[in-house]
Amino acid sequence: MIIVSGILRLSPADLASVRVAAAAVLSATRAEDGCIVYSFAEDFLEPGLVRIYEEWESREALAAHGKSAHIAAWHEALRAVTVVERDLELIEAGKAEPLG
Repeated sequence: MIIVSGILRLSPADLASVRVAAAAVLSATRAEDGCIVYSFAEDFLEPGLVRIYEEWESREALAAHGKSAHIAAWHEALRAVTVVERDLELIEAGKAEPLG
């Protein structure tokens, strides 16, 4: 399993303007082959901070996602706002099991 985890920090004033584009990319991505989890979460204590978490069946599925039209549209939406920071990591996980 491939995990992508990290943050996107926007100007707090820009959050409202990217909500529609975020909802579109979330919906389209969740329907992609190989997508297990795709999630954005606003941090309650740090305005403008969006936490990103993704799980993919394979690197190939993640690569196909990166070439999709909805990712191109998401990147275009981000070019219209102030992105203060973007920090994502790709993690290759070997095994997952239920906790407790």
